[in-house]
Amino acid sequence: MKQSAGLLLWRRRDAGIEVFLVHPGGPYWQRKDDGAWSIPKGEFEAPESPLDAARREFVEETGLAVHGEGVPLPPVRQAGGKTVHPFALEADVDPARLRSNRFGIEWPPRSGRVRQFPEVDRAGWFTPEVAQRKLVAGQRPMLEALRALLERR
Repeated sequence: MKQSAGLLLWRRRDAGIEVFLVHPGGPYWQRKDDGAWSIPKGEFEAPESPLDAARREFVEETGLAVHGEGVPLPPVRQAGGKTVHPFALEADVDPARLRSNRFGIEWPPRSGRVRQFPEVDRAGWFTPEVAQRKLVAGQRPMLEALRALLERR
């Protein structure tokens, strides 16, 4: 079973908290918005720890480095069967500074041409209410887990 790890960044604002989400790049996701966003995440295998993988993937997908203690949240299972290990981390980054790695796919299909696309084409800060709508369904439980974590603090 494939496993991924990612960082659920959050920050405090006068109106409450906001979470940082990324939108996948490439032609399939280009016109999708609600239900298409994600936390920056990616696959890992032992001996890499989930937290190390989450930090690595964050940098690869955003070009931004964050520091601080990642707090594990309960793993979630996505529709395709992949388990995601999220870590909550209070940090602030500027989405305008996004610099994602790239991937190549044959596009258009069966054209014989390989085109390069950013793995992440945009990022932003969202209130939990808006994030609930933006996130892929399998990651939505992370928001409730973050809320519960912050209530305990």
